[in-house]
Amino acid sequence: MTRHLIYLSMMTAAIAACGSGSKAPVQQDSVATVASGPDTLNRMVLIPGGSFSMGADDSTGMPDEYPKHTVKVDSFWMDEHEVTNREFAAFVTATGYVTTAEKPISKEELMASLPPGSPEPDSSMLAAGALVFTPPDHRVPLNDVSQWWSFVAGASWQHPEGPGSDIKGREDHPVTQVSWTDAQAYAKWAGKRLPTEAEWEYAARGGLSNQVYPWGDEALTAGKPKANTWNGHFPYDKTTTDGFSGTAPVKSYKPNGYQLYDMAGNVWEWVADLYDASYYAQVEKDAANPAGPAKGYDPEDPGQQKHVIRGGSYMCSDEYCRGYRVSARMKTTPESGLANLGFRCVKSVSNGRQ
Repeated sequence: MTRHLIYLSMMTAAIAACGSGSKAPVQQDSVATVASGPDTLNRMVLIPGGSFSMGADDSTGMPDEYPKHTVKVDSFWMDEHEVTNREFAAFVTATGYVTTAEKPISKEELMASLPPGSPEPDSSMLAAGALVFTPPDHRVPLNDVSQWWSFVAGASWQHPEGPGSDIKGREDHPVTQVSWTDAQAYAKWAGKRLPTEAEWEYAARGGLSNQVYPWGDEALTAGKPKANTWNGHFPYDKTTTDGFSGTAPVKSYKPNGYQLYDMAGNVWEWVADLYDASYYAQVEKDAANPAGPAKGYDPEDPGQQKHVIRGGSYMCSDEYCRGYRVSARMKTTPESGLANLGFRCVKSVSNGRQ
Protein backbone atom coordinates (compact mmCIF):
# COMPACT_ATOMS: atom_id res chain seq x y z
CA MET A 1 0.00 0.00 0.00
CA THR A 2 1.26 3.47 -0.82
CA ARG A 3 0.89 6.34 1.61
CA HIS A 4 -1.75 7.82 -0.70
CA LEU A 5 -4.12 4.99 0.22
CA ILE A 6 -3.36 5.16 3.91
CA TYR A 7 -6.24 7.59 4.36
CA LEU A 8 -8.66 4.70 3.89
CA SER A 9 -6.80 2.15 6.02
CA MET A 10 -6.30 4.67 8.80
CA MET A 11 -10.05 4.91 9.24
CA THR A 12 -10.05 1.33 10.50
CA ALA A 13 -6.74 1.56 12.34
CA ALA A 14 -7.69 4.62 14.35
CA ILE A 15 -10.99 3.13 15.44
CA ALA A 16 -9.33 -0.12 16.48
CA ALA A 17 -6.87 1.74 18.68
CA CYS A 18 -9.44 3.56 20.72
CA GLY A 19 -11.26 2.14 23.68
CA SER A 20 -11.39 1.84 27.43
CA GLY A 21 -8.57 1.51 29.93
CA SER A 22 -6.78 -1.49 31.33
CA LYS A 23 -4.40 -2.55 34.08
CA ALA A 24 -1.28 -4.62 33.54
CA PRO A 25 1.13 -5.69 36.28
CA VAL A 26 4.87 -5.41 35.97
CA GLN A 27 7.54 -6.90 38.19
CA GLN A 28 10.63 -4.70 38.29
CA ASP A 29 12.88 -3.52 41.11
CA SER A 30 15.88 -1.83 39.55
CA VAL A 31 16.40 1.88 38.95
CA ALA A 32 17.41 3.43 35.65
CA THR A 33 20.60 5.41 35.15
CA VAL A 34 20.61 8.70 33.26
CA ALA A 35 23.63 9.39 31.10
CA SER A 36 24.76 12.14 28.75
CA GLY A 37 25.86 9.53 26.20
CA PRO A 38 26.08 7.50 24.16
CA ASP A 39 25.18 10.25 21.70
CA THR A 40 24.86 14.01 21.77
CA LEU A 41 21.52 14.57 20.03
CA ASN A 42 19.14 13.08 22.57
CA ARG A 43 20.34 12.09 26.02
CA MET A 44 19.73 8.40 26.61
CA VAL A 45 18.58 6.60 29.73
CA LEU A 46 19.88 3.16 30.69
CA ILE A 47 16.91 0.88 31.24
CA PRO A 48 18.02 -2.08 33.41
CA GLY A 49 16.91 -5.46 32.11
CA GLY A 50 14.34 -7.57 33.89
CA SER A 51 11.02 -9.39 33.63
CA PHE A 52 7.54 -7.91 33.51
CA SER A 53 3.94 -8.82 32.72
CA MET A 54 3.04 -7.39 29.32
CA GLY A 55 -0.52 -6.65 28.26
CA ALA A 56 -3.86 -5.94 29.93
CA ASP A 57 -4.94 -7.82 33.05
CA ASP A 58 -8.62 -6.87 33.37
CA SER A 59 -11.64 -6.67 31.10
CA THR A 60 -11.22 -3.07 29.99
CA GLY A 61 -8.38 -3.43 27.50
CA MET A 62 -8.71 -3.89 23.76
CA PRO A 63 -8.73 -7.49 22.42
CA ASP A 64 -5.16 -7.28 21.11
CA GLU A 65 -3.84 -6.52 24.63
CA TYR A 66 -4.52 -10.10 25.77
CA PRO A 67 -3.42 -12.43 27.16
CA LYS A 68 -1.11 -10.96 29.76
CA HIS A 69 2.24 -12.72 29.47
CA THR A 70 5.65 -12.62 31.12
CA VAL A 71 8.49 -11.15 29.06
CA LYS A 72 12.19 -10.72 29.77
CA VAL A 73 14.25 -7.92 28.25
CA ASP A 74 17.96 -7.20 28.37
CA SER A 75 19.24 -3.82 29.47
CA PHE A 76 19.14 -1.14 26.78
CA TRP A 77 19.55 2.59 26.30
CA MET A 78 16.50 4.65 25.34
CA ASP A 79 16.13 8.26 24.18
CA GLU A 80 14.79 10.24 27.12
CA HIS A 81 12.33 12.01 24.83
CA GLU A 82 10.82 11.72 21.38
CA VAL A 83 13.03 12.70 18.45
CA THR A 84 12.52 16.40 17.83
CA ASN A 85 12.26 18.53 14.72
CA ARG A 86 15.68 19.94 15.57
CA GLU A 87 17.22 16.49 15.73
CA PHE A 88 15.53 15.27 12.56
CA ALA A 89 16.67 18.42 10.74
CA ALA A 90 20.26 17.61 11.69
CA PHE A 91 19.82 14.18 10.12
CA VAL A 92 18.36 15.62 6.91
CA THR A 93 21.11 18.25 6.69
CA ALA A 94 23.81 15.64 7.15
CA THR A 95 22.41 13.09 4.70
CA GLY A 96 20.09 14.87 2.27
CA TYR A 97 17.40 12.37 3.17
CA VAL A 98 13.96 12.83 1.60
CA THR A 99 11.04 11.47 3.62
CA THR A 100 8.24 9.27 2.33
CA ALA A 101 5.69 12.09 2.51
CA GLU A 102 7.90 14.31 0.33
CA LYS A 103 7.96 11.87 -2.59
CA PRO A 104 5.23 11.80 -5.26
CA ILE A 105 4.40 8.48 -6.87
CA SER A 106 3.49 7.33 -10.37
CA LYS A 107 0.07 6.24 -11.52
CA GLU A 108 1.50 2.77 -12.20
CA GLU A 109 2.77 2.41 -8.64
CA LEU A 110 -0.57 3.45 -7.21
CA MET A 111 -2.57 1.18 -9.53
CA ALA A 112 -0.38 -1.77 -8.56
CA SER A 113 -1.52 -1.37 -4.96
CA LEU A 114 -5.24 -1.31 -5.83
CA PRO A 115 -7.53 -4.31 -6.36
CA PRO A 116 -7.83 -5.48 -9.99
CA GLY A 117 -10.38 -3.52 -11.96
CA SER A 118 -10.12 -0.39 -9.83
CA PRO A 119 -10.68 2.90 -11.69
CA GLU A 120 -7.67 5.09 -12.34
CA PRO A 121 -7.01 7.50 -9.47
CA ASP A 122 -7.44 11.23 -9.63
CA SER A 123 -4.16 13.06 -10.23
CA SER A 124 -4.36 14.55 -6.73
CA MET A 125 -3.69 11.06 -5.35
CA LEU A 126 -0.25 11.10 -6.96
CA ALA A 127 0.97 14.16 -5.10
CA ALA A 128 3.42 14.10 -2.25
CA GLY A 129 1.68 14.61 1.08
CA ALA A 130 0.43 13.14 4.34
CA LEU A 131 -2.57 12.90 6.66
CA VAL A 132 -3.40 16.06 8.58
CA PHE A 133 -5.71 16.51 11.54
CA THR A 134 -8.59 18.70 10.30
CA PRO A 135 -11.11 18.84 13.16
CA PRO A 136 -14.72 19.87 12.59
CA ASP A 137 -16.35 22.65 14.60
CA HIS A 138 -19.28 20.50 15.70
CA ARG A 139 -20.05 17.12 17.21
CA VAL A 140 -19.55 14.17 14.85
CA PRO A 141 -19.87 10.37 15.13
CA LEU A 142 -16.78 9.00 16.84
CA ASN A 143 -16.79 5.89 14.67
CA ASP A 144 -15.96 7.87 11.51
CA VAL A 145 -12.40 9.19 11.66
CA SER A 146 -12.71 10.61 8.14
CA GLN A 147 -14.48 13.47 9.94
CA TRP A 148 -11.12 14.71 11.29
CA TRP A 149 -8.39 13.25 9.05
CA SER A 150 -7.62 14.57 5.55
CA PHE A 151 -4.88 13.80 3.04
CA VAL A 152 -3.13 17.12 2.35
CA ALA A 153 -0.76 17.50 -0.59
CA GLY A 154 2.48 19.11 0.52
CA ALA A 155 2.22 18.04 4.16
CA SER A 156 5.53 16.74 5.49
CA TRP A 157 7.74 16.87 8.56
CA GLN A 158 8.75 20.44 7.66
CA HIS A 159 5.13 21.43 6.92
CA PRO A 160 3.09 19.29 9.36
CA GLU A 161 -0.28 20.86 8.57
CA GLY A 162 0.40 21.43 4.87
CA PRO A 163 2.21 23.99 2.66
CA GLY A 164 1.08 26.98 4.74
CA SER A 165 2.65 25.63 7.92
CA ASP A 166 6.22 25.21 9.15
CA ILE A 167 8.15 24.15 12.23
CA LYS A 168 9.52 27.56 13.17
CA GLY A 169 9.17 27.84 16.93
CA ARG A 170 8.57 24.09 17.13
CA GLU A 171 12.17 22.96 16.89
CA ASP A 172 11.90 21.15 20.23
CA HIS A 173 8.52 19.56 19.50
CA PRO A 174 8.53 15.92 18.38
CA VAL A 175 8.97 15.44 14.64
CA THR A 176 5.79 14.19 12.95
CA GLN A 177 4.72 13.13 9.46
CA VAL A 178 7.51 10.54 9.39
CA SER A 179 6.98 7.00 8.19
CA TRP A 180 8.36 3.83 9.75
CA THR A 181 10.92 3.82 6.95
CA ASP A 182 11.95 7.38 7.82
CA ALA A 183 12.29 6.51 11.50
CA GLN A 184 14.43 3.51 10.63
CA ALA A 185 16.69 5.66 8.46
CA TYR A 186 17.17 8.22 11.24
CA ALA A 187 17.91 5.51 13.80
CA LYS A 188 20.55 3.92 11.57
CA TRP A 189 22.23 7.30 11.03
CA ALA A 190 22.27 7.93 14.78
CA GLY A 191 23.77 4.49 15.48
CA LYS A 192 20.57 3.31 17.14
CA ARG A 193 17.42 1.34 16.30
CA LEU A 194 13.69 1.45 16.97
CA PRO A 195 12.60 -0.24 20.21
CA THR A 196 10.79 -3.53 20.17
CA GLU A 197 7.24 -3.36 21.44
CA ALA A 198 8.28 -5.27 24.58
CA GLU A 199 11.12 -2.84 25.27
CA TRP A 200 8.81 0.11 24.76
CA GLU A 201 6.18 -1.11 27.23
CA TYR A 202 8.79 -2.19 29.78
CA ALA A 203 10.34 1.28 29.65
CA ALA A 204 6.96 3.06 29.70
CA ARG A 205 6.04 1.39 32.98
CA GLY A 206 9.03 3.04 34.64
CA GLY A 207 9.56 0.29 37.22
CA LEU A 208 5.98 0.32 38.55
CA SER A 209 3.87 -2.78 39.20
CA ASN A 210 0.16 -3.14 38.42
CA GLN A 211 -0.20 0.42 37.17
CA VAL A 212 -2.27 1.68 34.23
CA TYR A 213 -0.19 4.72 33.28
CA PRO A 214 3.50 5.65 33.26
CA TRP A 215 2.89 7.74 36.42
CA GLY A 216 0.80 5.14 38.26
CA ASP A 217 -2.92 4.52 38.71
CA GLU A 218 -4.08 8.08 39.30
CA ALA A 219 -6.58 9.20 36.69
CA LEU A 220 -5.24 11.36 33.88
CA THR A 221 -7.61 14.17 34.82
CA ALA A 222 -6.77 14.17 38.55
CA GLY A 223 -4.51 16.98 39.78
CA LYS A 224 -2.02 18.72 37.52
CA PRO A 225 -1.82 17.70 33.83
CA LYS A 226 0.34 14.60 33.48
CA ALA A 227 0.58 14.34 29.72
CA ASN A 228 -0.26 16.20 26.52
CA THR A 229 -3.70 14.82 25.67
CA TRP A 230 -7.12 16.03 24.48
CA ASN A 231 -8.88 18.04 27.20
CA GLY A 232 -12.28 18.87 25.73
CA HIS A 233 -14.90 17.01 23.69
CA PHE A 234 -13.15 15.20 20.85
CA PRO A 235 -12.69 16.18 18.06
CA TYR A 236 -14.44 19.54 17.88
CA ASP A 237 -13.77 21.14 21.28
CA LYS A 238 -10.13 21.36 22.37
CA THR A 239 -9.52 23.14 25.64
CA THR A 240 -5.96 23.95 26.63
CA THR A 241 -5.99 23.12 30.32
CA ASP A 242 -2.69 21.34 29.74
CA GLY A 243 -1.31 24.38 27.90
CA PHE A 244 -1.20 22.92 24.38
CA SER A 245 -3.63 22.53 21.50
CA GLY A 246 -1.30 20.32 19.42
CA THR A 247 2.13 18.86 20.04
CA ALA A 248 4.09 20.11 23.04
CA PRO A 249 7.84 20.66 23.44
CA VAL A 250 9.46 17.48 24.69
CA LYS A 251 10.04 17.35 28.47
CA SER A 252 7.01 19.57 29.17
CA TYR A 253 5.69 17.07 31.74
CA LYS A 254 7.24 15.07 34.54
CA PRO A 255 9.13 11.93 33.49
CA ASN A 256 8.26 8.43 34.61
CA GLY A 257 10.30 6.37 37.07
CA TYR A 258 12.98 5.71 34.46
CA GLN A 259 13.28 9.44 33.72
CA LEU A 260 11.65 9.06 30.32
CA TYR A 261 9.42 11.86 29.05
CA ASP A 262 6.17 11.65 27.09
CA MET A 263 5.72 7.90 27.29
CA ALA A 264 2.05 8.86 27.36
CA GLY A 265 0.55 11.45 25.02
CA ASN A 266 2.14 14.08 22.77
CA VAL A 267 2.64 11.78 19.73
CA TRP A 268 2.29 8.09 19.02
CA GLU A 269 5.66 6.37 18.59
CA TRP A 270 6.79 3.83 16.02
CA VAL A 271 8.26 0.57 17.29
CA ALA A 272 10.11 -2.08 15.31
CA ASP A 273 7.52 -4.87 15.49
CA LEU A 274 5.03 -5.93 12.89
CA TYR A 275 1.46 -6.01 14.16
CA ASP A 276 -0.49 -9.23 14.64
CA ALA A 277 -3.75 -8.97 16.57
CA SER A 278 -3.25 -12.44 18.11
CA TYR A 279 0.50 -12.24 18.71
CA TYR A 280 0.26 -12.17 22.50
CA ALA A 281 -1.36 -15.63 22.41
CA GLN A 282 1.58 -16.91 20.36
CA VAL A 283 4.46 -15.65 22.52
CA GLU A 284 6.35 -18.31 24.43
CA LYS A 285 6.17 -18.25 28.22
CA ASP A 286 8.94 -16.09 29.69
CA ALA A 287 10.00 -15.05 26.20
CA ALA A 288 13.36 -13.29 26.15
CA ASN A 289 13.62 -10.15 24.02
CA PRO A 290 10.62 -10.92 21.77
CA ALA A 291 10.83 -9.06 18.49
CA GLY A 292 7.25 -9.45 17.33
CA PRO A 293 5.69 -11.75 14.74
CA ALA A 294 7.49 -12.80 11.59
CA LYS A 295 4.48 -11.67 9.59
CA GLY A 296 1.86 -9.07 10.40
CA TYR A 297 -1.88 -9.62 10.42
CA ASP A 298 -4.68 -7.14 11.02
CA PRO A 299 -8.06 -8.90 10.79
CA GLU A 300 -9.72 -5.58 10.00
CA ASP A 301 -7.39 -5.03 7.03
CA PRO A 302 -5.87 -8.42 6.21
CA GLY A 303 -4.25 -7.36 2.98
CA GLN A 304 -1.82 -4.94 4.60
CA GLN A 305 1.32 -5.47 6.69
CA LYS A 306 1.35 -2.98 9.56
CA HIS A 307 3.68 -1.94 12.35
CA VAL A 308 2.81 -1.25 15.97
CA ILE A 309 2.73 2.28 17.35
CA ARG A 310 2.59 3.06 21.07
CA GLY A 311 1.94 5.74 23.67
CA GLY A 312 -1.06 7.73 22.51
CA SER A 313 -1.02 11.37 21.42
CA TYR A 314 -2.43 14.84 21.98
CA MET A 315 -5.59 13.58 20.28
CA CYS A 316 -6.35 10.92 22.93
CA SER A 317 -8.94 11.42 25.67
CA ASP A 318 -10.96 9.31 28.10
CA GLU A 319 -13.95 10.15 25.94
CA TYR A 320 -12.50 8.77 22.73
CA CYS A 321 -9.04 7.18 22.78
CA ARG A 322 -7.16 5.97 25.85
CA GLY A 323 -3.98 5.21 23.96
CA TYR A 324 -1.87 6.68 26.74
CA ARG A 325 -2.32 3.51 28.83
CA VAL A 326 0.95 1.56 29.03
CA SER A 327 -0.61 -1.57 27.51
CA ALA A 328 -2.51 0.19 24.69
CA ARG A 329 -1.58 -0.73 21.13
CA MET A 330 -2.29 0.76 17.74
CA LYS A 331 -1.10 -0.11 14.26
CA THR A 332 -0.66 1.45 10.85
CA THR A 333 1.09 0.86 7.54
CA PRO A 334 4.83 1.60 7.39
CA GLU A 335 4.32 4.35 4.79
CA SER A 336 2.03 6.32 7.08
CA GLY A 337 2.71 9.97 7.72
CA LEU A 338 0.52 11.43 10.45
CA ALA A 339 0.31 14.72 12.31
CA ASN A 340 0.37 12.87 15.65
CA LEU A 341 2.97 10.17 14.99
CA GLY A 342 6.71 10.28 15.73
CA PHE A 343 9.30 8.02 17.36
CA ARG A 344 12.21 7.61 19.76
CA CYS A 345 15.23 5.32 19.52
CA VAL A 346 17.04 2.76 21.62
CA LYS A 347 20.46 1.14 21.64
CA SER A 348 21.47 -2.23 22.97
CA VAL A 349 23.94 -2.31 25.86
CA SER A 350 25.64 -5.39 24.38
CA ASN A 351 27.02 -5.55 20.86
CA GLY A 352 23.90 -7.33 19.72
CA ARG A 353 21.08 -5.68 17.82
CA GLN A 354 21.41 -2.25 16.25
